[in-house]
Amino acid sequence: MLRRGRPLTRARPAIVAVAGPALAAEEAALFTRRPPAGVILFARNCRDRAQLRRLVSDLRTACGPRPLLLLVDQEGGRVQRLRPPEWRALPAMAAVGALAARDPEAGLCAARLVGRLIAHDLAEVGIDATAAPCLDLAFPDTTEAIGDRSFGSDPELVGRLGRALLEGLAQGALLGVIKHMPGHGRARLDSHHTLPVVRATAAELARADLRPFAACADAPLGMTAHLVYEALDPERPATLSPRLIRETIRGAIGFRGLLLSDDLNMGALAGPLPERASAALAAGCDLVLACRGDLAETAALLDALPPCCERLEERLAALLDRPA
Repeated sequence: MLRRGRPLTRARPAIVAVAGPALAAEEAALFTRRPPAGVILFARNCRDRAQLRRLVSDLRTACGPRPLLLLVDQEGGRVQRLRPPEWRALPAMAAVGALAARDPEAGLCAARLVGRLIAHDLAEVGIDATAAPCLDLAFPDTTEAIGDRSFGSDPELVGRLGRALLEGLAQGALLGVIKHMPGHGRARLDSHHTLPVVRATAAELARADLRPFAACADAPLGMTAHLVYEALDPERPATLSPRLIRETIRGAIGFRGLLLSDDLNMGALAGPLPERASAALAAGCDLVLACRGDLAETAALLDALPPCCERLEERLAALLDRPA
């Protein structure tokens, strides 16, 4: 692949983070040498619109003329990286689900509107995607790590609300990420800190947990869960399971978009970060996510990973509507 007469270094299949509100010279040099496929932004990176536009511009310049996916967790409620007073407050999805339980049409309208508002706020600062909607079901013992991020407990309604939010995002030219496949709702422990195990049967998962994801299987991006599902693969968490990704995420759910791992720095996984990343890619993830923003760790990850294949860069370019 050529650009301006020179070979263009292929990106690495990782979405990484940066440390602060401005791109450090060392981070820019790393991204020029070993460009990632994407960058995920956090509250530490987002102070105001002018600052965030500069950061976005600097990231795109450092990574060069290639597809670069810029992502943020902007779900609403407590998971909102662009926050008031600079940006609008958004409701938690549990509030949207509660409205839909009383008045389904009003709830769908609200979900679509929230998606459109998220798209407006992110597109105006040059961000491509939000890691939403969260399609995990709410159960009586669901961990607070999900909590009010869930639309509710009715699989059909959660699927419809997820589709409505994705429609609102698409109306504003923003990409959505359905998460956390194949469902985080039955976890009683927080995968940020430890590895949860789900003991539901395959039939129970098919009747409930998988259904919202199947209803939104045409989403452009999806994210795995760091959970062991004993009925689907008792040996490995979903992120690292070739069997679960092949048979459940790509098979039973029918997801055909680009598959992201959840953050590989989370406590549910063990081992050095490059090993975690290699295992997730080998299992069937298209891109791996590393959110800590530590320069040395990021450099080790990008140096360890192989370049993206041409097909992956083409798919990214198509999603972002930029030439590969």
